[in-house]
Amino acid sequence: MRRVDWVTLFARLALGAAFLSGIASRFGWWGAGVGYGSWANFVKYTGEVNAFMPRATIPFLAVAATVAELVLGMLLVVGIRLRWTALASAALLAVFGIAMAISFGPKEPLDYSVFSASAAALLLAFRVGDDRHRQS
Repeated sequence: MRRVDWVTLFARLALGAAFLSGIASRFGWWGAGVGYGSWANFVKYTGEVNAFMPRATIPFLAVAATVAELVLGMLLVVGIRLRWTALASAALLAVFGIAMAISFGPKEPLDYSVFSASAAALLLAFRVGDDRHRQS
């Protein structure tokens, strides 16, 4: 395996695992008091991150984020449709980071490396796309 292949594998597994770890946290699978620790705490945090949104939309946003992270996390780990999955991951992470910046200021998304993860997903998308075009 070439070095680039290892780097690509590492990027997709790291991004996928991060999405799936967040899901484990919101369902308390890492243990009580670890991360969100419960669905209720995650919904509360979703409301804080999206403080600019109408309160009635928060439960939907929590579910939508969870579904998106589950699907993208699994696709990244398994390696299915990597270019589109990585692009969608980059977009989702950018939206999360922007929402965090609006609600909390720029420090929070920078401290949690949300924009860094979004950039890594973009790099992965372009790396996978480059490999596909070279093989044609």
